[in-house]
Amino acid sequence: MRTEGDFIKINEWLLPFSWLFETAVRLRNALFDMGIIKSRAYDVPVISIGNITVGGAGKTPHTEYLVRLLKDHMKVAVLSRGYKRKTRGYRLADSRSTMREIGDEPMQMKTKFPDLTIAVDGNRRRGIDRLTHDEGTKGTDVILLDDAFQHRYVKPGINILLVDYHRLIIYDKMLPAGRLREPQSGKNRADIVIVSKCPKDLKPMEFRVLTKAMNLYPYQSLYFSTIDYNDLVPVYGDDKAPLPLHTIQGKNILLLTGIASPDQLIVDLKGYQTQITQLAYADHHHFSRKDQEHINAVFQAMEGPKMIITTEKDAARLCTAEQLSQNVRDAMYALPIQVRFLLNQEENFNNQIISYVRKNSRNSILVKRKDDHKPKDGNHTGDRPRTISFRNN
Repeated sequence: MRTEGDFIKINEWLLPFSWLFETAVRLRNALFDMGIIKSRAYDVPVISIGNITVGGAGKTPHTEYLVRLLKDHMKVAVLSRGYKRKTRGYRLADSRSTMREIGDEPMQMKTKFPDLTIAVDGNRRRGIDRLTHDEGTKGTDVILLDDAFQHRYVKPGINILLVDYHRLIIYDKMLPAGRLREPQSGKNRADIVIVSKCPKDLKPMEFRVLTKAMNLYPYQSLYFSTIDYNDLVPVYGDDKAPLPLHTIQGKNILLLTGIASPDQLIVDLKGYQTQITQLAYADHHHFSRKDQEHINAVFQAMEGPKMIITTEKDAARLCTAEQLSQNVRDAMYALPIQVRFLLNQEENFNNQIISYVRKNSRNSILVKRKDDHKPKDGNHTGDRPRTISFRNN
């Protein structure tokens, strides 16, 4: 289903190269499917969150959703490859870790969840082995694999595939003409498919059309999620209070991004009747001295009242930028985002995740006790035996 906000662009002249790339990917997948290249399963619950499109489907906020769902009741670890970090091998994040050591997305999560176990390793098998056997992390109850849908050397217990509503895989093409990492048939490996970044007012007819278009198998679950924005938080200066998003109305905004797809963010911010000047860099962009000087100059030339809005992922890289002017630092805020499921699907999704983790946990207390996953205003009898309760916080 094509939509007015569809952001797909196909470079037709690159299609011959896409066909070559597709042939190579299909061969690789066939070798895994036939067992010639081995996938390894684990006795600890492993949940993979990924996509088959390059960038921008919302892997990090969906991973954070799972962290909030599980972290208060078990020891959760997130394992990422740490894209564009300057270190190699396995690395366990701590309070002294930097973006250069672990990557911007792991750094973002570590800042948001200081007590969360976060590790990076391009070799996911080795990373899982370290998390489950090293002295400090061997009590890990569940591992979340960030951006691992194509990492088939690991066989996760649940494979979650994210599909951007504005870049549906059924209309996209393989790299380099399009942005698909593998053919559409790769979606058949998913246990759960989430159409992400949906409009909040998506009509019932659109849900039905999308469901038919995705053409999933009966064993696959389909969910729809949207993005909610939280209060703006200062990138510099912990003493400054967050700002409600509506306070940007009438201001000149410098939108500073280094993400794969800022288009929807622009559309949403323009809803506040603001004037937006955009500085868009490539995904995971490292802000050089020259970049910082350019940011200073662009912001200086803007008329007030004005401010800078960036993403949480960009803030993880910008917080160590030393050449930004004090005016820029004072005016810069990050816009946190959070996932929300549509169609009242949240409880079903939560229960599917919790059921898998409980049934496959190495911790017998999670296997034997029943979950009392209820609404917060539900009635509870006073003499009920104590159980472990999971809620999305």
